Amino acid sequence: MKLTQLPDEFVQALPVLQTITQAGFEAYFVGGSVRDALLGKKIHDVDIATSAYPAEIKQIFRRTIDTGIQHGTVTVMQQETAYEVTTFRTESGYQDFRRPDHVTFVRSLREDLKRRDFTINALALQHDGTIIDLFAGLTDLENKVIRAVGDPNERFHEDALRMMRAVRFESQLGFTIEANTEVAIRAQHQLLSKIAVERIHDEFVKLMLGQARYNGLVSFVQTELYQQCPDFTNAGPAFKALLKLPTTPLRSEAAVWLLIAQQLQLDSEQVKPFLRHWKSANDLIHAVSTSLPVLQKFLAQQPLSNWDFYQAGLTNVLTANQIAYFYGADVAETTLQSKYQQLPIKQRSELAVNGGDLLQALALKPGPKLGQLLAHLERAVVAAQIPNQKAALIAAATKL
Repeated sequence: MKLTQLPDEFVQALPVLQTITQAGFEAYFVGGSVRDALLGKKIHDVDIATSAYPAEIKQIFRRTIDTGIQHGTVTVMQQETAYEVTTFRTESGYQDFRRPDHVTFVRSLREDLKRRDFTINALALQHDGTIIDLFAGLTDLENKVIRAVGDPNERFHEDALRMMRAVRFESQLGFTIEANTEVAIRAQHQLLSKIAVERIHDEFVKLMLGQARYNGLVSFVQTELYQQCPDFTNAGPAFKALLKLPTTPLRSEAAVWLLIAQQLQLDSEQVKPFLRHWKSANDLIHAVSTSLPVLQKFLAQQPLSNWDFYQAGLTNVLTANQIAYFYGADVAETTLQSKYQQLPIKQRSELAVNGGDLLQALALKPGPKLGQLLAHLERAVVAAQIPNQKAALIAAATKL
């Protein structure tokens, strides 16, 4: 097969390939970028594999960076763009079930492609658009199948994260995992416990944000991969119930975790340690724990107060509303946006008085009373009980 029109990302990187081949070595575009080009999807990273050893690449190009030279990767700078160029290699001894203990550089493209995870990722592309397919990846791509290269049990022992990548690709691409590959995931799922939580976190979020989330989740549950994830050991019933909800795509990572929190029946305090176990960022933890009470109000069909909008912020309110949709309890987004825009203030810094104003006007001393006064005025303004005007606020504070 031959690509008659290369994507712009490949065209821009062609000088790197051509320079290597002119020096007498083989060089190909490889991996996910080739797969995505064939699927007509956006290419994120252009990876290049070559028969040239790292030292030879450094001789060929003037500007290089030793990115991961012990594993054969040298970054080549082409004007202002960086391209990772990796020597064909074989790997052995995966004691941590993630990274090889030994890497051996080779001159054979076949040997290099043999170590890759799935056939659809084991494709190579020449500078003239010719596809090199040594493991029937094109057939699997056409049939929308995710199949391990060679023995799936070996591939998952080499890198246990590949099992999560399989269900993630199933969700992102709308493909189906081939039977032997799925059987191997079911047999080897316990190996996932050897993988860093951060890695599992990234794959799980990508799965949940995929266009075919249902497909990926079914395999995630049936292969029991979920049991090796933080705080998911007893989550089987929650995931099975999740599979009965609408398949509408989720829009953000916060929405992913808010949906999971609701399915697990976590409250705002329980969700914080849960997300910490998943090594989530602090801003994400804040967003989810802030959105959860709003979601509960939607589910209980209780109207949101001005203070609810003010405390949560529009983004978190809309996230909660998106998840409420899955339970038939959402409201029109335009209504929520309108109510938020009508708030007298949207953050404390917009309050017409500050602590200094109150100290001066009321002859107060700094202390807890000042903070209590400001908090009271803030709530009153948000509730539209006092106009956000300096004179009115100082008069109200005087009475208090």
